[in-house]
Parts: sequence; structure tokens; C-alpha cells
Amino acid sequence: MIRRCRIYEGKAKVLYEGPEHGTLIQHFKDDITAFNNEKKDILEGKGVLNNRISEYIFTHLNQIGIPTHFIRRINMREQLIRKLEIIPIEVVVRNVAAGQLAKRLGLNVGETLPRSIVELYYKDDKLRDPMVSIEHITAFCWASLQEVDEITALALRVNDFLTGLFLGIGIRLVDFKLEFGRCHNSDPPALMLADEISPDSCRLLDIETGDCLDKDRFRKDKGLVLESYTDVARRLRLLNEERPIPSAPVLVT
Repeated sequence: MIRRCRIYEGKAKVLYEGPEHGTLIQHFKDDITAFNNEKKDILEGKGVLNNRISEYIFTHLNQIGIPTHFIRRINMREQLIRKLEIIPIEVVVRNVAAGQLAKRLGLNVGETLPRSIVELYYKDDKLRDPMVSIEHITAFCWASLQEVDEITALALRVNDFLTGLFLGIGIRLVDFKLEFGRCHNSDPPALMLADEISPDSCRLLDIETGDCLDKDRFRKDKGLVLESYTDVARRLRLLNEERPIPSAPVLVT
């Protein structure tokens, strides 16, 4: 067996050195966590689902001109991606009041916002990812003002795409988290969307029933977490419907 050089391991993914200069292999784990890793479990097949869902979304984003780190899927759990210098900012796009936004502003959960709102958070688990302003980001040189403007514009474009995509399959996009990085294979370095887009990083509600189809089911002990992720993949037509769905879903290759 060929030993691979592990570059980084996070809560849900592992990054390995890629086969070519400037590339990495992103491996999706079955681990599921919440509340900054205070709550965790393993769901067999979750990594397979998130890999396929994220591949589908990133492929379409690339096709509409939104630059991403995604190159291609390698197997059921891994993707070949571009190596980026990750900007330590989490970008959250909100369409509907939920989570911390509802608590901070006293909004009714489920209330549609007057317009989509982009929030910025400093990526640091020890600090519990505090919300920051553009002043903080530029003062501490996490990103330039031009990069923040570009990140915000790209995040809203992603939101437009995802809102339409999910609406077409009967799902309401409440909010989602994005990460960005710099690709140093160009001069100046190009900003690209990184990480993943999956039920791990989005809040998704069934339009008709209001049922939660994302990681909030795990956060709030609602159960049927893997079944909900599977439902999202099924609606996106990523599952092989000719066979019954086992505990580890059979996906269309």
C-alpha cells in the first residue's frame, strides 16, 4: 500500500498531498460534529454522500464561471483539488432567520430576511469562530479590502445559484457557510471557493413540510440524519434509484 503524506485533518475531512504540484486530495470522513466538536458521532456513508453532493455543486459553479478548488472526483470519498492558501474567514450567507442570527437580533426563526445577508467570522475553534467586521479583517491582514469585496460578490453569486438549485427540488435554502483561498499558480493569486458545500455546511428545509434536511438534525437530536442527507442526494438525482438504499448509499458514478 502506498503511504500518502497527510497535510491536514479537520473535523470532517482529511487533506493529502496530491499527485501533481499544486494539488491536494480531499478525503471526506464519516465523522459528524457540532458545537465546535463538543458533540460528535460517526455516520456510516455520510462522507460518501457529502463528496458526491459537493462534487455536483462545485462542478456546476465552475461551469457558470465561479472559480473553485475542485478539479475532479477521484473515488467515492475523495476529490482532486487545487492547493490554496486558505483565508481564515468563514463566510455565512443568510436568507432566512435561524441560528445565531435569530438569537442576536430577536428574529422569529423561519422569517424571510429583507435581503440576503453576508456575515464574516474569524476561523478559530478555540475562540468559537467570532463574528468580525471588515475593519478587523483588513487591520489584521487576513484579507485585503479588494479581496473582501470579491469574496462577498462571489458568495452572493453562489447564493443565487444554490437558491435556484434547491428551490427546483423542493428545498428552501436558509443559510450556508463558505470558505475561500488564494491560488498561487497565477499572478496575482486568484481567489477561489474552497472546502465543500453539502448538508454539513447548509441549512436546508423541505418547502412543503418544513422538515430539516441538514446537520441541524444532529445538533438538535432529531434523528434520521443520514436519511436526510440521502434525501438531498436523491432529489439531486445522484442516487441509483434502481436499487434499495442501504446504510451506505449507492451513488451514481
